[in-house]
Amino acid sequence: MRVEIWSDIACPWCYIGKARFEAGLAAFAHRADVEVVHRSFELDRDAPPATDVPILDMLASKYGVSRAQAEEMEARVAEAAAGEGLGYRSDRIHGNTFDLHRLLHLAKAHGVQDALLTALYHANFAEARQLGDPAVLTGIAVEAGLPADEAARVLADPDAYAAEVRADERTAAELGATGVPFFVIDRRYGISGAQPVDVFHQALERAHADSAVQVLAAGDADVCGDGGCAVPGA
Repeated sequence: MRVEIWSDIACPWCYIGKARFEAGLAAFAHRADVEVVHRSFELDRDAPPATDVPILDMLASKYGVSRAQAEEMEARVAEAAAGEGLGYRSDRIHGNTFDLHRLLHLAKAHGVQDALLTALYHANFAEARQLGDPAVLTGIAVEAGLPADEAARVLADPDAYAAEVRADERTAAELGATGVPFFVIDRRYGISGAQPVDVFHQALERAHADSAVQVLAAGDADVCGDGGCAVPGA
């Protein structure tokens, strides 16, 4: 079974949804048979790569609310994050995530994609680190298991893994995803949003049950098994 997850590092519900999905997966008896693939989705493709705009100012401007109302919005998300045991700071900086997604594709090639995504979420939401700084990103990548020279090379080359990021985004559009997180199981079942843990667990159970072969006929028909093959009587 394959679960593809479209998300953005700037998305707080993706951060929370990842934790909830993983809790649902941990309770799934066949979790060892599940392959998880993280896909790219940019919420704000027009944001500059590095910016000094605080997230609260961005939210107030985007939604046309006061700074106090933006703080209330963030407080509600922080409460949801705390419920999953996640750290959450509202003094982080808003910026473009394209380079982060390109780095995640490099991490996929090295088999450490999930580790890097977890590290990026933590750096952004729990530590409010400046993810627009290539040196900061390279350090996080190394901590997640990537070679420093390869991470630095990808960040210095805007074309590296750019096609892969755009391909993920096109696929998301083809599947009807208009927001993230968006979870797709075996390209047959879609789950939108940071759903409760039980929803993810039940979806995995349903997908597993539906993947089993449905026996339409059985009984006395001739068949071969571990004990040999049935031989018709004379």
